[in-house]
Amino acid sequence: MASAIEVDALRKSYGSAVVLSDLTLTVPSGIYSLLGPNGAGKTTLVNILTTLVKPDGGTASICGVPLTDRRCVRQQISVTGQFAAVDALLTPAENLVLIGRLLGMSARRARGRADELIDSFDLSASAGKLVRDLSGGTARRVDLAMSLVQQPKVLFLDEPTTGLDPTSRRRLWADIRALARTGTTVLLTTQYLEEAEALADRIGVLAQGRIVAEGTAAELTARIGGEELVLTTGDGEVVRTLTTDGTAGGVAAALAQLGSDAAGLHVELRRPTLEDAFASLTGSGIDREKVAA
Repeated sequence: MASAIEVDALRKSYGSAVVLSDLTLTVPSGIYSLLGPNGAGKTTLVNILTTLVKPDGGTASICGVPLTDRRCVRQQISVTGQFAAVDALLTPAENLVLIGRLLGMSARRARGRADELIDSFDLSASAGKLVRDLSGGTARRVDLAMSLVQQPKVLFLDEPTTGLDPTSRRRLWADIRALARTGTTVLLTTQYLEEAEALADRIGVLAQGRIVAEGTAAELTARIGGEELVLTTGDGEVVRTLTTDGTAGGVAAALAQLGSDAAGLHVELRRPTLEDAFASLTGSGIDREKVAA
């Protein structure tokens, strides 16, 4: 089966600032997440792949269609940006019908598709209310539903849960998983490590304009190394860390290195996390509010 997205040596600069530098990427079907610090080039890449911005060099294709064929590419894709692009003075149903009509559907077909999406996204209770009166999470789900009116082969989600509370974020995650099960490939950019780990079949780490690592969450964390034994005082102060393979024998061997003065210390087995992998691969710190959200 052909890949949903193919990118080869893509380049983009704004003046002297290099944003993408010979970026090469293959996105299979399923959910693929791009992780990267602010300014890594995630949104620029999405803008290029959705034909909104022209690259300076390199090639890319969507479902086998080269980006140079902009009209055909746009027939394959849909995009949801960082902020809800809904008309606040219309109802969810009216927003969905409007998109359908703009896409060339008959009034009857547009209303039918709107009804299908309102049911799929559990929006019946909100369908007749103005969007301005809805919660941020519900408005975001309307926005996601609008991007599916034409049933795209590839959906680009550029930080779709920015600003949502944890409950709304998880509700949107369920919608994204359900969408992927229907066969739509999802390219998700996010700064929430928990989001990438929960949703993505594969993760690409973008730093300094390139993909610096790629794999499942487990594969990326495995690059950091094995488990560690962390020894702390009763106040939580870290006194020493010992490397171990995580097996009972490895833990016993590590503890055997300690003298009697360590008898009063607390021991914790710590496994590497996606946060550790991200920090190691990008040299970037993590916004812990986003990690915990």
